[in-house]
Amino acid sequence: MKVLLINGSPKKNGNTYLALSEVAGALNDNGIETELISIGVKPVQGCIACRKCFELGRCVFQDDLYNNIRESLMNADGIIIGSPVYYAGPNGSLCAVLDRIFYTCGQFLRYKPAASVAVCRRGGGSATFDRLNKYFTITNMPVVSSQYWNTVHGLIPGEASEDAEGLQTMRTLGKNMSWMLNNIKNGGQPIPEAEPRVATNFIR
Repeated sequence: MKVLLINGSPKKNGNTYLALSEVAGALNDNGIETELISIGVKPVQGCIACRKCFELGRCVFQDDLYNNIRESLMNADGIIIGSPVYYAGPNGSLCAVLDRIFYTCGQFLRYKPAASVAVCRRGGGSATFDRLNKYFTITNMPVVSSQYWNTVHGLIPGEASEDAEGLQTMRTLGKNMSWMLNNIKNGGQPIPEAEPRVATNFIR
């Protein structure tokens, strides 16, 4: 089994990477393979609501970041998304690609366990955590919990290593994700049959 971790920080080896690495270590210790994709520092295309994805089955834009995440999701059994806190929210570049991924890759996401991780200097962690979880809860994805909200504190790269409670929360998250994946694999119930989708618009 495999979990995809997305590092939503432009700092490839910063505190968000450190937090996700702690989760990955716990997953690996429990027999779960991991892959980490960093969004990097290049400009990220956002969704323009062109709706071409309904014709193409994928986003109309052909950038490497989207393509790499989409391809990895096909073979992933779970997903963990980490972000630094920018003005009490996730990194905008991360949200730009996630909007496109979650709008066009639902078939690779449904019923796969998911979790988010927020890394902050001081505040805004809960708001970031909540914002990222909304991607999962609109996509029929079970949200994996930990012993506390999934936040780690640190500003200067490497500083998160001093947040002992935050790192323990990350390890617990990895163990809980492993537990859920193994339970699903070893006798979980079939995926529920979906009703035909109903969309209610409030402008007539």
